[in-house]
Amino acid sequence: MEPTPKAPYLLLWSASDEERESRRRHALRRYLTLDDEPDRLPRAVRLARRRRGLDPVRGAVVADSVDEAVQELAEQPRHRRPQQRPVALLFPGQGAQHRSMAAGLYGYEPLFTQALDQVFAAFGREGHRLRDEWLSGDPDAPLDDATRAQPLLFGVGYALGRMVLGWGVVPTALLGHSVGELVAATIAGVFTLPDAVRVLGDRIDAAVATGPGGMLAVAAPADELEGYLPTGGQVAVAAVNAPRQTLLAGPDPQLREVQEKLRAAGFTCRRAAARQAFHSPVMDRAAERARPLVAAVRPGAPAWPLYSAYTGAALDAAHAARPDFWARQLADPVLFWPTLDALLGSGRHLLLEAGPGQGLTTIARQHPAVRSGDSAVVSLLPARPGPPDRDRRTALTAAGRLWLEGHVPELTGPCAGCL
Repeated sequence: MEPTPKAPYLLLWSASDEERESRRRHALRRYLTLDDEPDRLPRAVRLARRRRGLDPVRGAVVADSVDEAVQELAEQPRHRRPQQRPVALLFPGQGAQHRSMAAGLYGYEPLFTQALDQVFAAFGREGHRLRDEWLSGDPDAPLDDATRAQPLLFGVGYALGRMVLGWGVVPTALLGHSVGELVAATIAGVFTLPDAVRVLGDRIDAAVATGPGGMLAVAAPADELEGYLPTGGQVAVAAVNAPRQTLLAGPDPQLREVQEKLRAAGFTCRRAAARQAFHSPVMDRAAERARPLVAAVRPGAPAWPLYSAYTGAALDAAHAARPDFWARQLADPVLFWPTLDALLGSGRHLLLEAGPGQGLTTIARQHPAVRSGDSAVVSLLPARPGPPDRDRRTALTAAGRLWLEGHVPELTGPCAGCL
């Protein structure tokens, strides 16, 4: 394991009013400038934690160095009155993956590491190989293939979700996109982790057996694309991500023909990061194959509200127990935007994306409830690949945002204040 990191650090504080908050912040700044001891930033973090209290005016700073912390503490304004918005977890699906996604948290954040190790162990020998490829950033198979993208997206999403729960944050809703819904269902208790891994492994085998395919992102509403899809063909609407963000899927030759027609008609489109035609008629037989295993593991009722992107609403216990419902997720379209609309229509939320890429964050920012400021969205991982410290800094920034919202994340880590 790599040496314990010395950065980044998260400073949290609170006060009863804005004047006292300002004094508390300036006291932290003076403390950091008192001496040249190399560990004064982690000591300041520990001091702030002991004295932070749970007062209504709060502040948070993420810093890699003493100089950065001093500069951030000097800026105005740093305080925020908590809005107490409940947390809803969002889990992305195929297409969000990138090399070494979230690897900067592995071995540093104990809750994340423990949960991800449980996922790798559940995959058995294949899990150990998958872990080594993920950490090396050099997979044996293309990362966009279902054999790599699906288990890694599941593992990273599950580990991030368990990390947030381990911080003491209790979500009031969970919503996943494609394989992200299996993550959400596992965290909600519909499946045990070993059963979810069995279901996922069977899905992957069935999907790969359908042959080469792909997915096409088009900047247009779904109903505008129907006339460009072959009648009775296997290219279909795979996902409704936003009012003008539609995903098509199908076998490679047919999908290329549709792509050429759309571009000739002036539509903006690009191939998504997938090598299988998820959520299209191509997967009908794969879904039939998946049903017996889902029935055998006996899915249960969710412990928290679980919004399904296949129904557009929260799942009740009866629906969650239906094997056909989970088996058909390989072939049925993902209705993410209508489901997000239903979730945000139920009240104000702080949406927390638990996965790589910030794709769902970008979509959520288009929603009127987020644009108006009633709800908000924040990501646990950075938008693009980068050095390991970027993963840690983004996660710490999200933890600071939770604190500012009125939650009390109890972080753990190999060094004080470090994620």
